[in-house]
Amino acid sequence: MTTYDYLDGEETNRRRELAYGVLREPPAPFFSHQEVVFRVALLLQNHVEPRSLGRIGLAPLDVILDAELSLVVQPDVLFVTAARLSIIRDQVWGAPDLVVEVLSPGSEWRDRHEKLRWYRQYGVREYWIVDLTSERVTVMDFSAGASESRVFDRPDIVRSTLLPDFEAEVSGFFH
Repeated sequence: MTTYDYLDGEETNRRRELAYGVLREPPAPFFSHQEVVFRVALLLQNHVEPRSLGRIGLAPLDVILDAELSLVVQPDVLFVTAARLSIIRDQVWGAPDLVVEVLSPGSEWRDRHEKLRWYRQYGVREYWIVDLTSERVTVMDFSAGASESRVFDRPDIVRSTLLPDFEAEVSGFFH
């Protein structure tokens, strides 16, 4: 399937991704997963909106990382800086500045390996992996060719290179 075949399909709220032409349609996430996605989005929104830093998006929302190679992902949460809002149309055409994936048993390997590689390769500046089981947040900084990784556990304060004033207790990510 091509990117344009995928985009010409029926609009849906189902999670779908296109990995080099192969359509993936995983089952809906668990309630606990969506609860954490909502908390992360809220933490980011409460930081980003009052400062007019950009826009926050939630899955299901297509991010076309590579139209030619038919690579379309739907990160759990994403952030695009105000300077790059032009990549947002009906979908996000290009790498968001920040991507957050909340791990699920069925997606953990893909999020930690495959998507990590894609996000780094296509220009995501910062990638957060939120582990619901261990209640841990890993922040990976890919900006300026860096590949720095920081792990935050309770009672740590999560900080971001991309959003230097952002601070949130790890416990705020979980119930």
